[in-house]
Amino acid sequence: MKMICVRHSLRRFIRNDRGTQLIELAIVLPVMLILLSGIAEFGRYFYTYTTLSKAARAGARYMSTKSYVNTEKAKAENYVVYGKISPGAGDKPVISGFTVDNVDITTPDGFANATDPVTIRVSIDYNYTPIFNLGGLIGFNWVSVPVRPTMTIRYLVV
Repeated sequence: MKMICVRHSLRRFIRNDRGTQLIELAIVLPVMLILLSGIAEFGRYFYTYTTLSKAARAGARYMSTKSYVNTEKAKAENYVVYGKISPGAGDKPVISGFTVDNVDITTPDGFANATDPVTIRVSIDYNYTPIFNLGGLIGFNWVSVPVRPTMTIRYLVV
């Protein structure tokens, strides 16, 4: 009789599905959160890269129509960072943490003060800081990721 009660209790325990949804949620929720945060982080990185790439393109277009002197280079750097040639005191950069120091305007040969360049290169060196350190899950510390868009355009002023 005791054996029958144990079997009956065991069958009832196996067939009882109370709480299984909670266990399934505990298994699936961390995976879903990691996937969603990864998608959000990739979206932010892609937005940062495309914004900086467009800024480099705009700066290269501006510089290709101006004389290659330091004052025009400074205006082009402001145009890349702020979207304006002469930014005001309250103007914010196109990406937070982006400064004029991140912009480099040269000729392809690396000459910073060429008199008659053939092409102009605008390079941006920016470090993207993610919100979530997803690399920490696999032992990689993902504190900052370099974003380096470059635009080279033909110099039009002769």
